[in-house]
Amino acid sequence: MKVYLGAESIISPSGNAEECFDKIKDGIAGVKNYAGRGFNKESFCLSSFEHHNFSFTQLLKNVILQSVKCFDEKVITSDKTLLIISSTKGDLSKGYAQALTAPATAIQKDLQLKHFPLIISNACASGVMAINAAAHLLQKKKYEHIIVAGIDLISDFILYGFQSLYALSNEASKPFDKDRKGINLGEGAAAIVVSTQSSAFKNECYRWLGGCTAGDANHISGPSRTGEGLYRSVIATLKESGLTNSDIDFVSAHGTATLFNDEMEAIAMNRLNMQHIPLNSFKGFFGHTLGAAGIIETAMCIQSMKKNVLLRSVGYVECGTSVPLHIIEKNTPEKINTVLKTASGFGGCNASLIIQKNS
Repeated sequence: MKVYLGAESIISPSGNAEECFDKIKDGIAGVKNYAGRGFNKESFCLSSFEHHNFSFTQLLKNVILQSVKCFDEKVITSDKTLLIISSTKGDLSKGYAQALTAPATAIQKDLQLKHFPLIISNACASGVMAINAAAHLLQKKKYEHIIVAGIDLISDFILYGFQSLYALSNEASKPFDKDRKGINLGEGAAAIVVSTQSSAFKNECYRWLGGCTAGDANHISGPSRTGEGLYRSVIATLKESGLTNSDIDFVSAHGTATLFNDEMEAIAMNRLNMQHIPLNSFKGFFGHTLGAAGIIETAMCIQSMKKNVLLRSVGYVECGTSVPLHIIEKNTPEKINTVLKTASGFGGCNASLIIQKNS
């Protein structure tokens, strides 16, 4: 069964999907320094909504409705439609026990959904895993349409947690660069519709060809030094897609700008013999949006495919990994047919998916 995706929507501090594409292309920064935002008044670079008055649930609802406007809007209340929510922490204002279930309950009621949303919270691989889960459920003929929405906001709990790991940078992050100092956290929301019916999309849609997850069980917060989990995830994704590495035109990497993550990805890409394929990280622009990252970045992959432009990896100047990668250093017009998106997260989880133009 063929699976399609599209109707991508982003709400971020830098704007919607098209606005973000244009800003990356024009070299406009998506992160900035926030003085005294961290514990003990340390300063960090973030991509953050300023002076907003919307709630977690309002933001989630808005991005879902924006996405469905580019699809058949009637499907939102259909018995054949499911909503999947991807988030690492959910709405912490509701308390830890209700952080994920409270917004899901509110969204089901507000949008009159027939089914309670499926929640996927598996660290920073959640977004890619959510898209893959949607596609596999459709292939099992459980539903006809699945809306996949990712969201995370920066709270003190999240900020101080990453700060305690010495993972944050007080400068704009530089994924894969030799002078990288760590993560910029980001906040935002994104939604993508995954469907068995290409005719329901109002604009161009794309094929989902395959996607898999693999764990490395290396460490609670540190990835495998050999890239084993990511390597196995991509191998399985290529197999499911019926493709080889030579079919991939572009890789959207996880690229957090931490020493161990970037090195792990570089090693995995070399083991896969994919080090020559153009690759970027969007986190130098959006920051790390946690459970929303995989969906925001997949939406940006779709934008790149629509406009046939390889977007530069923001912040990259000089190789900072022990093995080479083909990092995109400047925006390059290029026909993009097939894209590999990868993601990794705490606990050794790794996920990947392949999307292709619908011919």
